[in-house]
Amino acid sequence: MNANQLKVQGNSLFAGGRYTEAIECYSKAMLKEPSEAKYYGNRALCYNRLSMFQEALVDCQRAMALNSRYAKAFYFQGEAFIGLQKYEESIEALRQALRLANDQRLFFGDEISAKIKLAKKMRWEQKEARRLQEDIELQTFLSAVLEDRKKRMLESRLSPAVDDVEAESEKRKEQISHLFAQVDERRMKRDVPDYLCCQISYDLMKDPVITPSGVTYPLHTVRCAVSFLG
Repeated sequence: MNANQLKVQGNSLFAGGRYTEAIECYSKAMLKEPSEAKYYGNRALCYNRLSMFQEALVDCQRAMALNSRYAKAFYFQGEAFIGLQKYEESIEALRQALRLANDQRLFFGDEISAKIKLAKKMRWEQKEARRLQEDIELQTFLSAVLEDRKKRMLESRLSPAVDDVEAESEKRKEQISHLFAQVDERRMKRDVPDYLCCQISYDLMKDPVITPSGVTYPLHTVRCAVSFLG
């Protein structure tokens, strides 16, 4: 079989969920036609489906080297970065995929936009999880400081009565617990609703304005569009 026939066979295997066999077909096609970027892109997609994200990234880089305007290579790269929880890199790759898709009038811009939105949501959740872990570590540290202070006071000859020391320590612990409970309650309300996010950049809108069509955009985006259109 020639390279194109191997690609067609690989596509059929991919459609049937037989990703490993599809990879073999695309790999054989590369040997016959090593300058075709789409074979690397197709294999990268298979690797993504198998959660082999590092391998997918390698193939995406090869595809881009062969064709710097190959939108799907950037899209598959963005998917791989999401799988590796590298959301900043994912958003950058997906934005490039969207730019190329729009420039070439390809018909999967909505799919890319949805993936950008997903990457930003997961980035937000990752940051929230990191903040939560930092809060837990801080609360643990403060509790340890209180315990150490209580121990030193109990060992000191100038310390108040034992009951007073214990009562003060418990009061401080309750204050710390109450403070962190308030932080947790506020944080549970931190989800940003979709209507506050720009439909173009998917970032939180600053200075939102409503256009005559009824769609809201950031003022900066509207000014750029007006300037571009003259």
